[in-house]
Amino acid sequence: MIYPTARAIVLAALGAPVALLVGLIAPGYWVLAGAWLVLLLGLVLLDALIGPSRAGATLAADAPGALGAGSRGVLAVRAAFDGASPPRADIAVETNALLAAEPNRASFGFIRGEGGADLALVPRRRGPGEISTLWLRWRGVLGLVWKQVETSPRRAVAITPDIQGVKSEAIRLFSREALFGLKTQLETGEGSEFHALREVSGGVDPRAIDWKQSARHGKLLAKEFRVERNHPVVFAIDTGRAMSEPLLGAPRLDRAINASLLLAYVSLRMGDLAGAYGFGVRAGAFSGVMSGPGAFPRLQRHLSGFDYGEDETNYTLGLSQLGAALKRRSLIVVFTDFADATSAELMVENLTRLLRRHVILFVVMRDEELEAIAKAEPSTAEAVSRAVTAHALMRSRDLVIARLSRLGVRIVDAPVSRIGSALISAYLDLKRSDVV
Repeated sequence: MIYPTARAIVLAALGAPVALLVGLIAPGYWVLAGAWLVLLLGLVLLDALIGPSRAGATLAADAPGALGAGSRGVLAVRAAFDGASPPRADIAVETNALLAAEPNRASFGFIRGEGGADLALVPRRRGPGEISTLWLRWRGVLGLVWKQVETSPRRAVAITPDIQGVKSEAIRLFSREALFGLKTQLETGEGSEFHALREVSGGVDPRAIDWKQSARHGKLLAKEFRVERNHPVVFAIDTGRAMSEPLLGAPRLDRAINASLLLAYVSLRMGDLAGAYGFGVRAGAFSGVMSGPGAFPRLQRHLSGFDYGEDETNYTLGLSQLGAALKRRSLIVVFTDFADATSAELMVENLTRLLRRHVILFVVMRDEELEAIAKAEPSTAEAVSRAVTAHALMRSRDLVIARLSRLGVRIVDAPVSRIGSALISAYLDLKRSDVV
């Protein structure tokens, strides 16, 4: 594509008042106005023909194949000319709604016919991101035309859960040595599964002494127990409209997925099983419970498929199908958010049914922005209205949480920045108390 620059348009526009003035002063020379436009058109055509040509330009982009939500990548755009190159050129990038290039326009120079710019790739939400179109343009030698080339690389960039952040957090919370020591402590110090006999050395619960074996061996022996392994830990994640809303810059659903992956990493290292189930307006697919070294990547791929919903969550359908799919007593970690009393009532009713067979850990991601609105001193009528609404939402949520707690649901209530560590602490407390 070739089109005039702002300079050419301004020069053409200047010809109109000059032609009017000539017509008023010397009507016989009105033809000069037409000559000006013809001259300008000739210069524009000349500028389009000379200098670096569009046919000699090539444009390419290099981008990572996958990015974690919440991270940033680099889009490297490179341009080259077979013959003469312009001193400078501009590029523009078009992406789909899940991905953004910052900035989406840039200018760069050429050295020996080659040049380029590096732009930041910022994921907006999980899903199939795409770099759809690239444009390169440069001015003609006379500065009267833009020469532009366009290419459609259709470069796919998969936006996945932030695995790097999950791994970093897991390493920070549980180094290899710390996790090994914790496993040893949990296994040999507490629990209900018989592990070994050891000689009594003081400070032992008399109920743990095995009198029969003590008589046989001629010394006082006590039973040593360990926490049972292979308990299923199932992450039930709401994918409805409320979970698609942002919380401190990221959708609640992405926050839930990252926290689930963090706990899955720890629970698998502890010897338990892990599985994921998504539910929204319809029941989603259940990954099944998995164990072993390959479980975490499979769980990651399954959670990456959880899409953002636009409808209200059907708790009755989603939670009843989860209950039917679980054959063993499990720890169910529930991530959800409710917007009204009706949906909250349905959620409580269906969680109560699951409580008959399973242990439920209900995760509350505290909305610090909502709390700030409720605590701020209102200075206008609009601020008063916002504060009252925020108070009402927080009170409604607190009532539902208190009701769940009375029913026997374990509650994890923490700011979103600490939800991962709070969730792991609750899981380890349940392990220590032999609940799971």
